[in-house]
Amino acid sequence: MNETESSMSSAACDTRCYLAEALGTAVLVLIGPGAAMVCASTHAFGQSSVALAFGLVITLLVASLGTISGAHLNPAVTIAFWSVRRFPARHVIPYVIAQSLGAIAASLALGWLLGPVGNFGATLPALDLTRSFAIEAGFSALLAFVIFAVATDERIPRALPPFVIGATVFVGALVTGPLTGGSFNPARSLGPAVAGSLWQSHWIYWAAPISGMLLAARVYEYLRGANPPSMIPRGIALGVEGRVML
Repeated sequence: MNETESSMSSAACDTRCYLAEALGTAVLVLIGPGAAMVCASTHAFGQSSVALAFGLVITLLVASLGTISGAHLNPAVTIAFWSVRRFPARHVIPYVIAQSLGAIAASLALGWLLGPVGNFGATLPALDLTRSFAIEAGFSALLAFVIFAVATDERIPRALPPFVIGATVFVGALVTGPLTGGSFNPARSLGPAVAGSLWQSHWIYWAAPISGMLLAARVYEYLRGANPPSMIPRGIALGVEGRVML
């Protein structure tokens, strides 16, 4: 393959990754906040079922998109990988834009399908700002800790990350959903905010997940120590299941 063909192949790969992130984040919002809207509209199920919907859709998306884009589906995850030199800087902004556009498109589609019910599944704090920030940052840190554990160690079986990450999201949504909406994901919060013009304390859902995941990335890198035999080297693009071919 000559230099021109290699460049074209790389660009095509980049485009597919961005489309996968947009599509995956859209599906996440359609199923997660979508479940909250269906619950508000029909009262067919409760908070635990909404949390289960979030956990299951993450499991499915990680399993199906992990080998394509890395299935970040979350600007905070992308930024956390970049912060410890495990994701190329040139892909960060396109990933965040793709994730955000996917989430917005999905929320607008939900509004068309179901109407303005359940605040579009928006994340709105039920506590004061300090405690809401602490909850979102704290559980975002736990989620990032789990993601880094399964993504950076090549001894982890490929079948494991979708279930571990999905279970972590389920637990987080179950416990923190009634308190803060259980976001841990700026794009997931952005979509409903745009669709419903619901900007109450929206900054929390960017600042808290990003700061929590940045901290967790640093802590995990420190705890693991330098260069164990099974560690994926820095400079390699990572997703939630390991290496991403960018």
